[in-house]
Amino acid sequence: MNQIPQDNQGPVDVVIMAAGKGTRMKSRLPKVLHRLAGRALLAHVTGTAARIGARHVVVVTGHGAAEVEAAMSSGNGVGAALQFARQEPQLGTGHAVQQAVPLLPEDGTVLVLSGDVPLIGEETLRALIAASAGQRLALMTIEFDDPTGYGRIVRTEGREGEVTAIVEHKDATEAQREICEIYSGMMAVPAALLKGWLARLDNRNAQGEYYLTDIVKLAAADGVPVVAHVTADALQVAGINSPAQLAALERAWQLRQAEALMAQGVRLADPARFDLRGTLACEADVEIDVNCVFEGAVFLGEGVRIGANCVIANARIEAGAVIHPFTHIEGEKAGVTVGERSLIGPFARLRPGAQLGAEVHIGNFVEVKNSTLAEGAKANHLAYLGDATVGQRVNYGAGSITANYDGANKHRTVIEDDVHVGSNCVLVAPVTIGAGGTIGGGSTVNKSTEPGALTVARSKPVSFPNWKRPQKKPKA
Repeated sequence: MNQIPQDNQGPVDVVIMAAGKGTRMKSRLPKVLHRLAGRALLAHVTGTAARIGARHVVVVTGHGAAEVEAAMSSGNGVGAALQFARQEPQLGTGHAVQQAVPLLPEDGTVLVLSGDVPLIGEETLRALIAASAGQRLALMTIEFDDPTGYGRIVRTEGREGEVTAIVEHKDATEAQREICEIYSGMMAVPAALLKGWLARLDNRNAQGEYYLTDIVKLAAADGVPVVAHVTADALQVAGINSPAQLAALERAWQLRQAEALMAQGVRLADPARFDLRGTLACEADVEIDVNCVFEGAVFLGEGVRIGANCVIANARIEAGAVIHPFTHIEGEKAGVTVGERSLIGPFARLRPGAQLGAEVHIGNFVEVKNSTLAEGAKANHLAYLGDATVGQRVNYGAGSITANYDGANKHRTVIEDDVHVGSNCVLVAPVTIGAGGTIGGGSTVNKSTEPGALTVARSKPVSFPNWKRPQKKPKA
């Protein structure tokens, strides 16, 4: 008989089961790499494992193992603690955890999670670990009105009785199928006990598999208490098996984020048409129109207004700024800053490194990349500013561009304060346009200009009287 540990839970090691094929997804992509809220399902789980301070995180892979391991080895949010154990072939959940055993020390608590249950919460897992207390087998359970397909929690008597077994749906009797309390697939268990029970599993069941849930019967036989931590939050234990379930969970999660923002005072035109795929911090009186997507880390200052159909990623938008509809802001690692009371769009694009001061205007079909624009600068139509430093009150004309790339290297354009750049100009970097200067429309400027100068650089127009366009030959 196994001995019950007498100390506390000790360190926590996490095992994440991610070996399944996900047949119902009907996709070549492994199920756990499908995305919810902009992140792979498995990445949600590893991220939560990191936040609870897991000592080791072992991901059990199988179907698409190489692809899953490659994806999670880069930017997994866990760091060096992430390890992999392969389950080949896949012979059940008990067999999956058996593959992780060599990577699990015996001095802590093992937390078993599922890679396709992405929204389990940090505090919920802490409560499950506490229920185990380094001495008990603790199961995460929930009650469903329709528990079809799930393993049932069997107790000695009634809803408060001691847990004696988990019976899989296919193996359950008619009476057991009437039970509404189901096993979520998550448990916390002392490592030393878990290893002993895993070694005693057999596959005498309808599926011919090694069920992890059979350790409940082994624990009861050994006199180890089995407790259930019951959650009422179905979203946290919802698994993904099909595109329809993925879409439903996405909308449920997004609605929860929308409701949390509205509780803080954010005004959403329609919470059903809102997508958060990262973090969004808002100050007072922020307004967000429909069909907006927020990715990475986004900050919206007081009174910011976001028009319909905008995509904003890794950006800081200061108080009073207005982002007109169909604007695309993509900060990536360099980030984007939009200054106070600036007006952006519609149909504008701010790329990484765009740093805009107060009261900057970026209008329709204007692209800004790796450039700073000082207070009051304006580029209102059909323009490109790349690798540029733009001074205060600059007016940058329609159709003008900075030619920042020579085919091998990027170069910088400096446009000093109060410059006026006419329409359809090309500023060939590296070049500096002196303060207060004017660039005549249609000019190509490849040399720096003096402050206050008017610079015009165009070829002389040539006209050919009575010229006729070539005519199509008549068809034979």
